[in-house]
Amino acid sequence: MFRNSLTHPQRFAIAATLVAALISSPALAQQLSGTLQKIKESGVIALGHRASSVPFSYYDDRQQVIGYSQEMMLRVVDAIKAELKLDRLDIKLIPVTSANRMTLVANGTVDLECGSTTNTTERQKQVSFSNSIFVSGTRLLTRANARIKDFPDLAGKDVVTTAGTTSERLLRRMNELSLMKMNIISAKDHGEAFLILESGRAAAFVMDEVLLYGEMAKARNPGEWAVVGLTQSYEAYGCMMRKDDPAFKKVVDAALARVMTSGEAERIFSRWFQQPIPPNGLNLNFAMSYALRKLYQSPNDKAYE
Repeated sequence: MFRNSLTHPQRFAIAATLVAALISSPALAQQLSGTLQKIKESGVIALGHRASSVPFSYYDDRQQVIGYSQEMMLRVVDAIKAELKLDRLDIKLIPVTSANRMTLVANGTVDLECGSTTNTTERQKQVSFSNSIFVSGTRLLTRANARIKDFPDLAGKDVVTTAGTTSERLLRRMNELSLMKMNIISAKDHGEAFLILESGRAAAFVMDEVLLYGEMAKARNPGEWAVVGLTQSYEAYGCMMRKDDPAFKKVVDAALARVMTSGEAERIFSRWFQQPIPPNGLNLNFAMSYALRKLYQSPNDKAYE
């Protein structure tokens, strides 16, 4: 009876109202999928961090995760929280290493990893990378009084690097192509690599230049060490996430682009590379490179190799 008492225009108006209500429903309007849906439903985001990648992602003396990359990642978390219109977003911090970081991202344990991970075309087969957050070059760390000034001087010597890194691959390729007969020692992380160098079990530590400065800053006597050698390759660091999730990558990239182009990234850089940092209050005095300044001006996710 009620239905028949309505005029055609009235029935049309009611139907239109119902359709509009359905379209405006958050679940349908956002059409969430993948990582964004996972985070929305759980109210938790799993962040991968490093334990000793100074000054990017590491523990301070209170076992809190701090660093340049960690700050950049937390800016992304704020953007995700706003995108999903969440009143609260809990953070689950998961320590990762050079050896397991890609596996933990690919299998869903970690939603986003920001540390000192180099974006390469080979790694893109397993994971996706955000806009780059840093640019560095590969050099070597040795004792200041050693007779090692460049990579050719490493021939026949014990050399340490961190397992699962592009530096390890570079050293092994150098050994193969140049017949340098180096004994390459693969450490589990940068901290262990420096301990091997410091103990005299290796003549040099090969890694991204900025990470070498970080290890030197932590040393008991920083003046005993020197970063030397011509840069062998350039590395673009990015935040890792699972492949084939364009909606999540779009939010992450947009957040990082805002931080870079607004000038906030330069302030974060200054805090971690040009001012005293925990735990020992040492200053890396690391100048911003031309390549990094250009990245801040024009954010992109391009790999150097």
